[in-house]
Amino acid sequence: MIVLRLPDRFPLRPLLALLLGVLHAAAFRSDASWPLEIAALAALVALCLRRLGTWDALGLGFAFGLGWFVTGIYWIFISIHTYGQINAVLAGAATLLLSAYLALYPAAACGLGAFWATRSAHRAGFLWLFAPLWTLAEMARGTVLTGFPWMATGYAHVGGPLAGYAPVLGVAGVTFMAAACAAALARAAHRAREPRGTLGPAALILAIAAGGLLLAAQTWSTPLGPVLHVRLLQGNIPQDVKFDPERFDATVATYLELIERRPADLIVLPETALPVFLGDVPESLIERLEADAARLHAGLAIGVPIADSAQVYTNSVIAFDAVQGGAQRYDKTHLVPFGEFVPFGFRWFVDLMHVPLGDFTPGSPDQKPLRLAGIRVAFNICYEDLFGAVIRRQAKESNLLVNVSNVAWFGDSQALPQHLQLSRMRALETARPMLRATNTGMTAAIDARGTVQSVLQAFTTGSLDVSVQPVTGTTPYVFWGDLAALGLTLAVLALAALRTVKAPGGRYSPPEPVKM
Repeated sequence: MIVLRLPDRFPLRPLLALLLGVLHAAAFRSDASWPLEIAALAALVALCLRRLGTWDALGLGFAFGLGWFVTGIYWIFISIHTYGQINAVLAGAATLLLSAYLALYPAAACGLGAFWATRSAHRAGFLWLFAPLWTLAEMARGTVLTGFPWMATGYAHVGGPLAGYAPVLGVAGVTFMAAACAAALARAAHRAREPRGTLGPAALILAIAAGGLLLAAQTWSTPLGPVLHVRLLQGNIPQDVKFDPERFDATVATYLELIERRPADLIVLPETALPVFLGDVPESLIERLEADAARLHAGLAIGVPIADSAQVYTNSVIAFDAVQGGAQRYDKTHLVPFGEFVPFGFRWFVDLMHVPLGDFTPGSPDQKPLRLAGIRVAFNICYEDLFGAVIRRQAKESNLLVNVSNVAWFGDSQALPQHLQLSRMRALETARPMLRATNTGMTAAIDARGTVQSVLQAFTTGSLDVSVQPVTGTTPYVFWGDLAALGLTLAVLALAALRTVKAPGGRYSPPEPVKM
């Protein structure tokens, strides 16, 4: 018999965890790769169980997170170095530092689980604790310091059987189910040689998958009114010249040609399609845009920054409608650190960057959907659709979601399809179609079940013409938000606590090495 025994000390175990994190990041690349996410997470659980000490698990969780985030958000380097014109060493260090910060959350989940389980009377204590602790860590990552839940575990499952939980529990609930499946898979692998040892874990995985499929078959919203013809515009304005005053006329000419090409019920331009403050836009252009909306019998929405005073300016959408008349406005509520406001103590870093950054003012969280094309349209701007709590505020009163974005800052990278993945989750959570008008990609139409109906090729200039059915109705997630997922997580954590009470003089014993 050959006995496989991994060394207990650095560097092999952390290196393996790092590679598992890279594998985990790869699970976000397509709808078909969701099993990879569960497998990578299960392998992390199994790796922690091999030598279940608090500091060991903490280090393994950190290494896993570092591989996950360095691989997944490498495009931060592009924005800092290519467009921010910061030297490659400092840009690379900033990207690595952000990844290391994000890795603290999976590290905390693994470390806390091990700390608790080593004081447990049950070897399975870590497995019981893993799903709730992992979910709480992911929820914290999306909240602390304004939050950065990019590539949260649940997003890997927008096209898989666990997606059915999104309208009920949101992305946090999908994360919980994925982590529970991973822990069950690790348990099954650990008990593979025991009689009937895999039946319980296998039954749990099948039950979770079946629950997701049953929920996915539910209809959470119903059609409202006629189908709309919508045109989503993609100007493909290079980021390095987007804010060049000498390019303003060329940018305007590109969008006017796309707007006036043919009629539509709703026409949407991307974030900062007009790359100057609204007060600096020529009055003749505003009049032409209003006239276009009236002549085409359309709702026309345009991304543009607005300065209400020398100290108050917002990242906004203005809209003209043939029926409503006048201008309507939406102001972005959840701003991007370093992109739209400067975190305390980091002014020096922003001053090094050659990009038009500043401290924008967030919009009111109580803004109502805009009335366009006879329906209520809830807008969100770029980074905002990363946060389900932001989108659900307007979703209940809206018939359609629209995201306007400019992710040209990140070049031709995985940031574009990853952002599309986020929008799909918001469509699932709210049972609303989500339309995306972007500068360089991914301009797309997503139906109320989170399926991409049509997408425009990235880095091309053009329009995506789609037929969209407005809807009404609501989902449990829109009604109660993240409270349901939080309640589920805390309830399971409480049950795990009851099962993992400390035994007198007892400590966790790691399993024997696997024999082959």
